Amino acid sequence: MLIVLGAGDRLYRGANLAQIAARYPVALLDPQPPAWACELADAAVAVDLADTRAVHEAARSLAERHDVGGVVTYLENHVVLTADVALGLQLPGNPPAAVAACRDKHLTRSFLAGTGVPSVHSYLVADADTAVEYAALLDAPVVLKPRSLGGSAGVRRADTPAQVRAAFQHAVDARLFGLEDTGTPGVLIEEYLEGPEISVECVVLGHGAVHIAAITRKALSAEPCFLETGHTVDAADPLLADPQIRDTAQAALTAVGLTSGVVHLEMRLTARGPRIIEVNARLGGDLISRLIHLATGLSLPAIAADLAAGASPDLMPHQNQSAAIRFLYPSVTGRVTAVNTGVLAEWVDQMVWTAAPGDHVTALPHATVEDRTALVVVTGADAAMCHQRLDQVQAGCGIHIQPDPASTACVA
Repeated sequence: MLIVLGAGDRLYRGANLAQIAARYPVALLDPQPPAWACELADAAVAVDLADTRAVHEAARSLAERHDVGGVVTYLENHVVLTADVALGLQLPGNPPAAVAACRDKHLTRSFLAGTGVPSVHSYLVADADTAVEYAALLDAPVVLKPRSLGGSAGVRRADTPAQVRAAFQHAVDARLFGLEDTGTPGVLIEEYLEGPEISVECVVLGHGAVHIAAITRKALSAEPCFLETGHTVDAADPLLADPQIRDTAQAALTAVGLTSGVVHLEMRLTARGPRIIEVNARLGGDLISRLIHLATGLSLPAIAADLAAGASPDLMPHQNQSAAIRFLYPSVTGRVTAVNTGVLAEWVDQMVWTAAPGDHVTALPHATVEDRTALVVVTGADAAMCHQRLDQVQAGCGIHIQPDPASTACVA
């Protein structure tokens, strides 16, 4: 049996739990285990995951009654707790200090800088005045971001002192899915890196032993924000064979001390070579694991479960195609009044309206991931075909938003 910490939401996380439960009996620990997750789990225990002592007690109780072989999570909030519980039960897992170094972007930068891993020049700043001083040192443009959030929440580019001050406050005020309650507060100011952004989905098989399972190419919103508007996974992506990407990923994971598990590592491909943006000791979010499964046949949740249980995972792809996801955002701030979907095809894996009539949504550049109105997942022979199909689906669906008084009507 595997202990899983946190169910998450059904839309983005449900497939992760389903793939783990298909491989191992699951005992779910969650503050309020949802009905859909209880249907997948062999046992479900209601426990406050913010209460470390209660979680350890619940895990020990399960281990006394069942043959518990590992502890796993796919939620950023609980990665450090998962490592602590695994250690307490003397089960496979990463050193908690290594996971904590990934959870805290400032610590990540410190580990990478200390070992010479190509990353980004970064400083922890206590106030807006200090941020302006470091912006001059870094030579604008710069990027400001919260120390321990995700999903690009609170991340802004700034080019002038006034923009730096505004971006600092935006980072201080940012909130996302309760991550602010389990991370270290603070704001980083960093050099701006020019180049496309990717994530490298890594399987860590031991200290210094890293297998790259997939490359995810990211689409981002217009700056100054960096919201992810889509991802593409191609089983034959030439970047899979790029030695600089491989060496940089391995060096980064060695530097922070991760020794096991599936890791979502973000990079920018600059003119100077790959530069590390983040090291996340968990599965990628935004249905990236679903894209990888569609494109390659690999189940990263099952691989993570195997590693948590101390088993050898199957890393051999058995599909060779592409898969992509696009997130739609509102072009005007207001209240949704109607949605319609007009394209159905066998290559549409999912088309889901995440905003419903009555919901209030905020347009870019002030939007967050919670303002997404829809998501579309498609498959195709290659990335270009996937993008054409995404365009087709997007053109065939529509949303009507009653704009706030300061806006104008939009039908898109």
